[in-house]
Amino acid sequence: MTSYIIKRIFFAAVTLLVILFVSYLLLRLAPGDPTKSNILGSDIGATQLSADNSGFGMNQAMREKLYLDKPVYYGFAMWLTNAIRGDFGTSAAVEPGRPVTDIILERLPVTLKLNFFAIIVTYILAVPLGVFSAVKPNSVFDKTAATVTFLLYSMPVIWVGLLLQSLLCRGGVWPLFPVKGLTPPTSYGTGWEQMFFTTAQYYFLPVLCLSYAGFAGISRYTRASMIEVMQQDYITTAKAKGAAATSIIWHHAFRNGLITLITLFSGLLPGLVAGSIIVEQIFAIPGMGSLSIISLSSRDYPLQMALFAFTGVLTLAGIFLADILYTAADPRISFDRRK
Repeated sequence: MTSYIIKRIFFAAVTLLVILFVSYLLLRLAPGDPTKSNILGSDIGATQLSADNSGFGMNQAMREKLYLDKPVYYGFAMWLTNAIRGDFGTSAAVEPGRPVTDIILERLPVTLKLNFFAIIVTYILAVPLGVFSAVKPNSVFDKTAATVTFLLYSMPVIWVGLLLQSLLCRGGVWPLFPVKGLTPPTSYGTGWEQMFFTTAQYYFLPVLCLSYAGFAGISRYTRASMIEVMQQDYITTAKAKGAAATSIIWHHAFRNGLITLITLFSGLLPGLVAGSIIVEQIFAIPGMGSLSIISLSSRDYPLQMALFAFTGVLTLAGIFLADILYTAADPRISFDRRK
């Protein structure tokens, strides 16, 4: 097991290196000059500053700082060397001069909390629905669940978010929820029950937008996995021995169907982080998603590369964690060649 972990870490590091190099190459090949849009936030401001020597000097200094005057391989090597030391550089446009790690750490908890609740809601609702649909396939309940989940899976998140805002947010048809943000205004003299209820109002719609598609997909995958397991011989043997139906479903069948759920979980977290870009933009949430949009539109190379590194590590960590969880779900799986 130890040798397998070492090999996986090595291959993950190589994969991450390739991802970062391709990302850096695409940034350098993208049209536009980031130094011209970083001085005043627009090409017009850069043109005005470039009219004298001071503007030109600022442009040139920015190009040298970002290694844009060097070949791609040299610029990437310098960025990678500094990143290994823990220095991801300072923001060039979003918050000029501020370390990008501070910017990311400031917004990261918002996205993590949002996605944590989305994952919990997704699995709590999707797994029982998939299991119950598999226990009684082709029943009215199964067909109704299939219709609803396929409908949910087909709806784009941006349309759902805007629809929910127009219907359920303040200023809409039924003003039950706030239209933007995740943090309620500070109100002194209120109890924790009121604060909990108010905070839940802010989280409800963003979490719903992040979880409904995953809920639909995971429930169908759970159903398919459980139906396949329920047809195995050992399930028939357990039924013949008179084992309780609950024990057969949750102890025997569900545990062997966990492999599919673990595989889906490895890609769910990176997918939610990517999907939160749209949700955070719709509900004006200051998280990683909105930060990605801002850094991309302003061509903030140091911040973009730090975000690429974070997303790449998160994706590879999810895959690695899934491989480890396989052995916990099924003891027959072993990465030791001697076994």
